[in-house]
Formats: sequence, C-alpha cells, structure tokens
Amino acid sequence: MIDDLEGISVFLAVAEARNFRIAGERLGVTRSAVSQALQRLEDRVGVALVQRTTRSVRLTEAGEIFYETVRPSVTQVGSALQALREMQSRPSGMLRITASSIAENFLSGPLLAGFLEAYPDVRLDITITDDEFDIVEAGFDAGVRLGEVIEQDMIAVPVSSEQKQCAVASREYLTRRGSPEHPRDLSSHTCIGWRPRPDTAPYRWEFAENGRDFDVAVDPAITTNDMGVMIRMACAGAGITFGMAETFQPYIARGELKPLLEDFGPPFQGFYLYYPKRQRQPLKLRALVDYIRKYRKL
Repeated sequence: MIDDLEGISVFLAVAEARNFRIAGERLGVTRSAVSQALQRLEDRVGVALVQRTTRSVRLTEAGEIFYETVRPSVTQVGSALQALREMQSRPSGMLRITASSIAENFLSGPLLAGFLEAYPDVRLDITITDDEFDIVEAGFDAGVRLGEVIEQDMIAVPVSSEQKQCAVASREYLTRRGSPEHPRDLSSHTCIGWRPRPDTAPYRWEFAENGRDFDVAVDPAITTNDMGVMIRMACAGAGITFGMAETFQPYIARGELKPLLEDFGPPFQGFYLYYPKRQRQPLKLRALVDYIRKYRKL
C-alpha cells in the first residue's frame, strides 16, 4: 500500500511536469528514482501509464484516465494531512513565489528579511520572471504582479503603494541632447527600451494628458529584458529609459538620473501578492499574508 501511494505521487508529478527531471526536483529525488518508482507502479497495475521518448514524456490513454481519477483524491488527502500537521506546528517548508522584475518594493529586502526572521522554519524560493502564466499549474504558492494584470478569481493583498512611471536620463545625456518637453519628442532621442522576451516587441511607453491615456512606440537603440541593464546604460549617458519611478528613486536621489515628463505619468494601482482561493490555505502562505498586512499596517 505504501509503495502504491508513493508511486502514485511520483506519477502525478510526472503527469503534471511532463518531465522526469522536473518531477524529481519537485519531489526532492533524482531523475533515476522517479523513473524506477514509476516503473514499479506500472508493473503492479499491469499497464503503461507514461510513454517515454528521448525528447518527450506524455501520458498513455490509461495514464490520462488514471490521472483524472486519482488527482482529486490525492489532493484531498494531501490537504488533510497538511491541516493535521499545521495544527501542531509552526509555519514551515518551502514557499515558492514568482515576482515580476519591477516589483522593487517587495524584492528590496526588508519585508522578506523580516518575515524570515519571524518564521525561521520557512524557506523562500523566489523566481523573477515577466512571463504571464498560471501560478497554480506552475507549482507556485503565490505571485507578485501589478494589480491591473491579476485575474479576478485570485485573492490579492497590496505589497506597495500606488505606482507611477516616468522617463529618466543622466545629466550628461541631457546636457548633450536636451530634455524632451512632451512624450512625442522622444522620437528624436536615443531610448533604452524593455521587452519580456526576444520574440516580443519593445514595451510601448505609456502616458496620459488631459485625462486621456496614450502610448508612444519608441524605437529603442538598446532593448533588454533586464531593468538593471537599462538603469546602468542610462546612468552611463547612453539614452533615456522608462519604468517605475520607485525603481529609479535611489538613482535620482544620488543625482545619477533625472526624472523627465513627470506631468504625463498619472498614478495607478501598485503591486499585489496574489494567490488562488482555496478552502484551506497552507500555513506558510497564511503567515506571509498576515505578516504583509502587519508590515503595511493594512
């Protein structure tokens, strides 16, 4: 019975990851251990559940039926066991969070450092990505994104104040090229742009004037998916870049960058920690949410 349960857990991990190595990483075992456990399960049930090739892993017809049948039950058993453990323990275990690269306030350190000090049995695994995906399907406990892009069926807790975007450049660049007075003037300037992936167009810089929102499709001389590169290039006088005013603030305070076009950047809702609605949230996630509320005095 124990071997069957362990084999089913391995099978579910493989079915969801469609990759033996990734399944092993999620379970904390080797790829070889995953393969052996799955093979033993298939031997006991007498039917192949997974079709393996050198390039892919996919479920057989029997595997698809088995997956859809056992997944709800295993999830319920796991939730019940977790609830029992939480009744007698402190928050503990790995808390997996994905955050956008511009979530500066959340990622700056103090909030998370204080949380870990308060809950030393919790470990954080933070993935920084600007890709949009289903955090539940990807195995994350929660995500941090701008409120405007979070799906309505998620629970969201603010982790920052309202945000504002602005353009910035070094004084050396502005001395050499002058300052744009209106967003339309950006077409005559050297710009440093952002895009999430090489196969996507550069982000269009967003502004507002007289209550009307509009964007400008600048033609960047430099394009990257890394805000750090954008800032370093701007500080070096390479051009004008654009992003969250909060991200640029330390550089502005030191005089390395100067804000531009501030009258054309209205505030908008900031960043939120978001997670799916569940009947019983993991204790480690509830602890983080409670800590955030106290930290921000919500």
